[in-house]
Amino acid sequence: MNDDVSDVQKQGLTPPKNAAMMPASRFCGIAAQENQISRQVLKFQVVVALLSAGIAYGMETAPQFAMAVLCGGGASVANGALLAWRMARSALNSTQEAHYQLRLLYFYAAERFLVVVVLLAISMTVLKLPPSALLGGFVMVQAAMIAARLFLNKFKDD
Repeated sequence: MNDDVSDVQKQGLTPPKNAAMMPASRFCGIAAQENQISRQVLKFQVVVALLSAGIAYGMETAPQFAMAVLCGGGASVANGALLAWRMARSALNSTQEAHYQLRLLYFYAAERFLVVVVLLAISMTVLKLPPSALLGGFVMVQAAMIAARLFLNKFKDD
């Protein structure tokens, strides 16, 4: 029995410790493709934010309404930019420790949440922008981010 185990180990049939991992070359290609998609999504978010603010301004309402839509969209763009930046950084630091990756995931999510809350709070309190337009701009650009992600991932797989 012991001879069978040593024969298998001598022949190299024992899988290495990280056999379930993807090859590094494949992971780098995926990371580069994800970075490209993230940049495209960010550009789309900026365009949607500017377009919606332009539409709000063109409706001949108060200029503060258009500014609120733009600031809400800007908070959403900041959220998307943080997401893209953290995803790119985590791809560079590929560690194998699951607990560390989970801690980073929670930290990055909390960071993005706090940035959005602070930006929206500053817009409402300091700039005195209408909350409905502010949140409307934020939701519109967030929806555009989700739609762009789904759309671009659909064509990436095809």
